[in-house]
Amino acid sequence: MHWVKADSSDFGGDLPIARSGHTAVNVKSKVVVFGGFADKRFLDNISVYDTENRLWYVPECSVNGSGPSPRAFHVAIAIDCNMFIFGGRAGNKRLGDLWMLDTEIWQWSELTSFGDLPSPREFAAVSAIGTRKVVMYGGWDGKKWLSDVYVMDTMSLEWTELSITGSVPPARCGHSATMVEKRLLVFGGRGGSGAIMGDLWALKGLIEEENETPGWTQLRLPGQPPAARCGHTITSGGHYLLLFGGHGFGGWLSRYDIYYNDCVILDRVSAQWKKMSTNNEPPPPRAYHSLTCINNRFLLFGGFDGKTTFGDFWWLVPQDDPIAKRRIVIPSIPSENELPASSNDSKESETKEREEENEEALIMELANKLGISISSKKDENIVHETLDKELIELSSRFTGENLPTRDHTAGIQAVREHWRNCSASSIQIQELDPILRDYKRLIVHRHLRNLQCGATNNEEFRFFHLKKASQLRMNDIPNLLDEYKRLISC
Repeated sequence: MHWVKADSSDFGGDLPIARSGHTAVNVKSKVVVFGGFADKRFLDNISVYDTENRLWYVPECSVNGSGPSPRAFHVAIAIDCNMFIFGGRAGNKRLGDLWMLDTEIWQWSELTSFGDLPSPREFAAVSAIGTRKVVMYGGWDGKKWLSDVYVMDTMSLEWTELSITGSVPPARCGHSATMVEKRLLVFGGRGGSGAIMGDLWALKGLIEEENETPGWTQLRLPGQPPAARCGHTITSGGHYLLLFGGHGFGGWLSRYDIYYNDCVILDRVSAQWKKMSTNNEPPPPRAYHSLTCINNRFLLFGGFDGKTTFGDFWWLVPQDDPIAKRRIVIPSIPSENELPASSNDSKESETKEREEENEEALIMELANKLGISISSKKDENIVHETLDKELIELSSRFTGENLPTRDHTAGIQAVREHWRNCSASSIQIQELDPILRDYKRLIVHRHLRNLQCGATNNEEFRFFHLKKASQLRMNDIPNLLDEYKRLISC
């Protein structure tokens, strides 16, 4: 298998913002993303990926009354064309409401269920039993870890708490629960006293036709089992289950949890754990992300690593997939010392070095005026435009060809023209870092011109101090684009 970071050619439309603790479920030919947590706030928005047209969009949902409140760490499951969500957290409040989204008419309905109603909770896990029922296990109610099992009939909306005798798993939250034929497999999670677990349990007695007495069995499978963790995902991929990510305990000498980006397979045929080998760089470690299966591809979105909330997309694809191949055929850009040098090139190089020395001093002067700290002109945020690899990749896509090193200027101008004419809502996530770097580059160039002609400029540039686009808030993007357009028009 091969990890490939998604780029602007993979998707169209309005991509979802960065988040963690959201849900993403397959509904027919769509992936529906709901809720989550980002920028210190809980979310209630929906983003839909149309897998056939490779398009992200935000549906206009009608609702009987008000829709679901913002939340994260809830559970979601698809039955036919409907998505059901239960529980989660908003602020310090655990939720126990049940909602259904009909994806054919995009209508929310709050459901009144009956029977053995589960208590409000977050970090539970849910799975579908056939085409009508769902099973939910565990979670955290704000005071204790839970180990109860509930089955809900989505037609009658009746909840039934299973009475289970014999050995049972320790109560937990942040685990995974996946139906495999007649058994519910539960792995990992965080339990009593905050311990993070790596055990695997199977629950029988969920299929009425089998007439089995409900009961738990701890499984100790051979192979290469994953490390103890919670906040991971387990996604079905045909004859195997794919485990990715999560976080674990860093050890007694560590103050922090450790985050994972490994892939471990539970092979359903041989009934053993296997480490999945990937022959390239995996995504950054994370937990509380989503990983959905689309045909024979897996799509990773979002998550959190203890510091950063992710908004990136990654594909995990077979070796022969066109997405994997495109990363191999892209020719590398030769470095300057690999290009044949002429006497004119040598003179131009000496002149450029002198210009760069002067430019570095002027950049430091600009930084002082703006009251920010820049260690050097060689800071990657102010690298020369022809050495900005992400900008060069964008220019290749806009011009439709891989240009030789000396012809990058035309491609860069095409990218800038695109940014000059586009709206903030059409900017792709992958474009934010290049546009921020180019914004800073243009400010420096403008300052240099003003110094050379003795002009003064008192314009305020609010984002020059940022090092990465991940520091931008969503409402900053239109303002950044407005300032960028002023700079590019000068």
